[in-house]
Amino acid sequence: MEIDILAIGAHPDDIELCCGGTLAKAVAQGSAVGILDLTEGELGTRGSRSIRRQEARRAAECLGVHFRENLRLADGDIRVDRESKLKLIQVLRRVRPKYLLIPYHRERHPDHVHAHHLCVEAWFYSGLTKLGTKLKGKAQEPWRPHAYFQFMQWHEFQPSFIVDISSVYNRRRDAILAFSSQFYNPKSKEPKTMLSEKSFLEFVEARARQFGGRIGVQYGEPFFTSELVGIRNLFDLQIVRGA
Repeated sequence: MEIDILAIGAHPDDIELCCGGTLAKAVAQGSAVGILDLTEGELGTRGSRSIRRQEARRAAECLGVHFRENLRLADGDIRVDRESKLKLIQVLRRVRPKYLLIPYHRERHPDHVHAHHLCVEAWFYSGLTKLGTKLKGKAQEPWRPHAYFQFMQWHEFQPSFIVDISSVYNRRRDAILAFSSQFYNPKSKEPKTMLSEKSFLEFVEARARQFGGRIGVQYGEPFFTSELVGIRNLFDLQIVRGA
């Protein structure tokens, strides 16, 4: 299997909140897209493993991605160790994505920071011929995705680029709302959290509007890269036109 984009998040719903629109748009344009959750989010105040698993499946259907898997690392204890790296490398070599979407390197939640470093190390070592991995007893070929781009979670950064997601924003919103155990639900009797407040979903939409406005569209998703990004021609650019 070879896919175009693999989005990796520490917990189920991270991808939907941060780059779901980008994935939905890529799918609409004919790209092969996958999601990999590193943990099952079992330490979350609301919901459970089984509930979040069902929600993740529904969210993936909303986005139209080709597959969604879970690496089942420990929530609250994502480690950048050999075992975790080899598990992730096995996935990278199996699905051979061209691009990775991963968490930003500065974050409020330690799992997001550790997920970033795990992804970067696995991205690099996955390309080494002498680091061997096997799948069903068969040696895997080395593979290093062309590049990785970091998505925005709690910490804001100056974007390297912003993707226009206006045409697929409703699909992004539906994917987020698929996680009904986590977000605003007036009928829920579970403990309240920052994410379950109505204001949090309003914040999520306001941020998408903010970054969309920066490039002259309705909704946008920001990304960061420390590498230079080339374009095929000037007509690929989406910029705000002055009055």
